[in-house]
Order: sequence, then C-alpha cells, then structure tokens
Amino acid sequence: MKPIHQTVRVDLGARSYDVVIGEGVLNGAAEAMAPFLRRKKVAVISDETVASFHLSALLANLDDAGIEHASLSLPSGEGTKDWANLARATEFLLEQKIERRDLVVALGGGVIGDLIGFSSAILRRGVRFVQIPTSLLAQVDSSVGGKTGINTAQGKNLVGAFHQPTLVLADIAVLDTLPKRDLLSGYGEVVKYGLLGDEAFFTWLEEHGPALARGDRAARQHAVLRSVQMKAGIVERDETEEGERALLNLGHTFCHALEKATGYSDRLLHGEGVAIGCALAFELSMRLGLCAQEAPSRVRHHLKSMGMKTDLADISGDLPSAESLMGLMAQDKKVIDGRLRFILAKAIGSAFVAEHVPADAVLSVMTDALAGR
Repeated sequence: MKPIHQTVRVDLGARSYDVVIGEGVLNGAAEAMAPFLRRKKVAVISDETVASFHLSALLANLDDAGIEHASLSLPSGEGTKDWANLARATEFLLEQKIERRDLVVALGGGVIGDLIGFSSAILRRGVRFVQIPTSLLAQVDSSVGGKTGINTAQGKNLVGAFHQPTLVLADIAVLDTLPKRDLLSGYGEVVKYGLLGDEAFFTWLEEHGPALARGDRAARQHAVLRSVQMKAGIVERDETEEGERALLNLGHTFCHALEKATGYSDRLLHGEGVAIGCALAFELSMRLGLCAQEAPSRVRHHLKSMGMKTDLADISGDLPSAESLMGLMAQDKKVIDGRLRFILAKAIGSAFVAEHVPADAVLSVMTDALAGR
C-alpha cells in the first residue's frame, strides 16, 4: 500500500505554501518542485552528514526529471550557522547564477534551513527556496514559518530575516537515519506544542512518545502533522512575531542562554535546551502561583521517561553562575525596552506571554537549578 502523504497549507496570502508530510516524500521532490520552476534549474545546499545519506537520492531524482542542479555540502553542526558560511553559501549561489525564477533547496536540519533560508532572503533581495528538513526538529519547527538567520558572538539568531519557503517536503522515512540523541532533541520541540496550546496532544505524546522514539512511522507522522498544524495556525495569525507567535518561544529564553553558555556545542543540542527550558518555565510558573504544583512534575516525568535532558545537571561540564546566565538572557531577541519576556503557563496546554516577570524569581529558579548539579 502506498504511504499516505498529508498536506498542511500555511495560508499567508501571496506567500502561502504547502508542507507535505509523509513517508517517501523525498522520492517525489522533483515532481513537487517542478510547478515552481520557470526554468529547470536548482541549487542544493546540504551539510556533510546529511549529504552522505540523502543527497545522491535527491540529485538522481532531479536528473530523472531533467532538472539541472549544482550542490554544495557545508560542515555539520551548529557552528556552521555563522557569517563565514553565510558568505560561502551566498557566493556559491551567485557563482551558479541562481536567479529569482530558480529554486534554492535547503536539504538538512535546522542549521541548514536557517542558514540557507537567510542566504536566499538576501540573494538578489530574495530568491525562492524549498525546505527539505531531515531532522525531527526541522520538520516540526524550523522549516515552517519563515524564520531564517545565523548566530553571532552576541547570541543565537540575532541576525536574520523573515523569508517564507516556497514549499516544505518533510519525509518521515529520513528520520530513520537520525542518531537517537538527535531524534530526542527534536522531540523537545514536539513536546513544546502540547505544552503551549494542546493538552490533548501532550496526553497523546505521553502514550505514544515511546513508540515514536522506537521508530513507529505512523506515530512520527502524526506528531509531525499535529506540530505543523499548530505552528501553521500561529504563523498565519502572527507572521512576524508581534504577539501570539511569541508562544512558540516557550522554553527558548532559558534555552538560548544555555546554548550560548555551552558555546553552541554538542554539550547541549537545541531541542535538549528547549526541553530543559520548558521544564524551567513550568517551574517558574508554579513558583509565581500561575499553575498547579503538579504541572512541572508532569512535564519532567514525561521528559525523563523519554530519556531526555530535563535539568541543568544533565548538561556536562561547568556552567556559569545564575547571574551570568541572567546576563545572557538579556541579549535575547525577546527583550523589549530592556525587559525580558517569558512564556509562562497557567496549565499544560495554556501558555501566555508574560511581560513583567520578577528578576528575583528567575534568579531563584536558576540558582536552585544550578545547586542541583
């Protein structure tokens, strides 16, 4: 029986696009991209690890469709999302004479999607690009919504642009090549969707998360589908993060500070930081009297049952002081008029943007979390 492919429409008027989700989607990539090509030419940019698994299949698919292509593979890892590789990717696209009527293809995880999306945004003041996300994190989060960017010495994603893709092709089958740690990192973003706005989805994850981790493709497809549906709805209502879209940053203020403190290294993957950040956000919410005491316990219990990082004690090596981590948070994009905005929760499935969070409460949570190491 042919696998079922499901499509989520991101409705943004002239910038609308489809997210196609299912097993074997990659095998039909050329056919899916063909309607958007005014001439048969694409440039594919990947990273070395992803390219070793999936690039040859994509290029063969393009060859079969008679689509001219050039490809570039960048180093793997979060460190690739920097000025140097932005310049390298953009110069490559210029050398290939990529025009606005062509397509740039980002084949990879969140790093490649963010980097190549940003390169596409600034090339010729905006060329079209297709996201082919190969990690769970990218499929459920970073490939959808048009956020692109790079990291700098000052912090994560502080330089970038909103640039919506033309098409997103999320092949569930490619998740089989992910190391377990990378898969669970992506699961941190999946859990986030249940925590911020759909308790029923979180309850579903409590039951089906272990099967998803073991490789159940039906469970993986449902988790990606529901996550994308939720993100698409939020992006449609608030494309450039003026209000509701900020909810997608649940856990991220803590996460970004921890990623900076660990040097954007493999000491802490992004989704691991999100999971820890969500646990800390619920702990902070509970201490502020916003949610029941059971809520942070339930969050931690599920993350632990999945074998995920949940506490600062799970991060190897030294971490700076609570005061230093607070200083790193002050560089976050969500700072307005010098005040941090946190995403807090009234319950699982009910998050909100909090504008005036007492600094001493945050400091207390961080101090206690560090003391538990």
